[in-house]
Amino acid sequence: MSVYLNENDTFNCEDKRAIGLRRATGLKKSISDYLEKKDKIPTGFDLQQCILSNREKLFRHFNANEEKWRDWHWQISHRINDVELLSSLIQLSEERCAQIRKVGLKFRWSVSPYYASLIVPDSLNDPVMLQSVPSIKELDVSGYADPMAEELTSPAPCITRRYPDRLIINVTNKCAMYCRHCQRRRGIGDVDRHQTHQDLLAALDYIRKNKEIRDVLITGGDALLLSDKKIDWLLSELDSIKHVEIKRLGTRTIVTLPQRITPELCEVLKQHPPVYINTQFNHPQEITPESKLACDMLVSAGVVLGNQAVLLKGINNNPHVMKKLNQELLKIRVRPYYIFHAKQVIGTRHFITSVNEGIEIMEKLRGYTSGLAVPTYIINAPNGYGKIPILPKYLLGIDNSSVRLRNWENRQIDYTVFPEKRDSRNFIKPVY
Repeated sequence: MSVYLNENDTFNCEDKRAIGLRRATGLKKSISDYLEKKDKIPTGFDLQQCILSNREKLFRHFNANEEKWRDWHWQISHRINDVELLSSLIQLSEERCAQIRKVGLKFRWSVSPYYASLIVPDSLNDPVMLQSVPSIKELDVSGYADPMAEELTSPAPCITRRYPDRLIINVTNKCAMYCRHCQRRRGIGDVDRHQTHQDLLAALDYIRKNKEIRDVLITGGDALLLSDKKIDWLLSELDSIKHVEIKRLGTRTIVTLPQRITPELCEVLKQHPPVYINTQFNHPQEITPESKLACDMLVSAGVVLGNQAVLLKGINNNPHVMKKLNQELLKIRVRPYYIFHAKQVIGTRHFITSVNEGIEIMEKLRGYTSGLAVPTYIINAPNGYGKIPILPKYLLGIDNSSVRLRNWENRQIDYTVFPEKRDSRNFIKPVY
């Protein structure tokens, strides 16, 4: 509630302080529900004892040690796709094991040892397990193989183009871990494969011939599962194209295989500024000392980091979880960029939330936490028509000279855009 003042009204210092204190008390109360919940939402830092215990089990199984564990090539060559091994780590029931085998006949699954170590055993709703271990719900095959029509928006090999001045180069189908909600699960197949050198040359030739392209996203699969040499070559080729201004890399290795971020890779990236990396943290549990170290190394190499979370039922479709995630990301210097509404991909229906849930999350972010921790909520339009931002309704009315607005506290405010004369109604005293 607010009352209007005459512009000549004055306050003494005690009045101002009293108003400020009442306001501060109200602000604190507005986030009391989050303050009660946030410490019950664990990060990977909080779960270190459990994670280290899981790691020891994997060491024993693979006859491994810390040196091997830190080698990303070792992690890739020892990805877990064996139900018995997974069960020994996280104690699955026989029924659950049978379900995983059944789903595995239709949809490939594979988990890096590192990411598997983040799973909390005996937790049916563990957010890491839900993202990485097949569920019998995947056999509900409603949805689309290619909901964004990427195969119809590809004017050249490896290219997806949905916007006037930017495009994607899809360089591989390989990932450190095959996310159960993957938007490109149609391309995973049974064998890891990178795009051929010939097809990459054709993609680069297309970019050279289209001078309006200023922004190129290298993705997959996972762009960082190319070798350092191949990444260096590809970035060098893009650097040689005068109209390409920025390069972006899409990777989830920071989350699922942080060992991939090596000094050698960082040295490559340092040679090709400006480079932007967007990753995908979906839950605070994925933020660990290892992922923080990976981010620190990339930032030191001059890379700008962003996060593109996916809104997933049972994992992060909760305002408190999403707020904690975004705040923790800022602490490791990753800027929350997008929250994607989950796409209608075959076998992923059980992850899809209502749009109202996404709007509710945005309502509980804007104003309730710093703007840096507020990403844009996005629905990808079907058939390749691009990203559509979804916002709570803040604009309630508009004419040529004024607008009626709603702020984050649900207060309605009349704002005159170009007042002809100074209006005393602009002087508002808040009442708390």
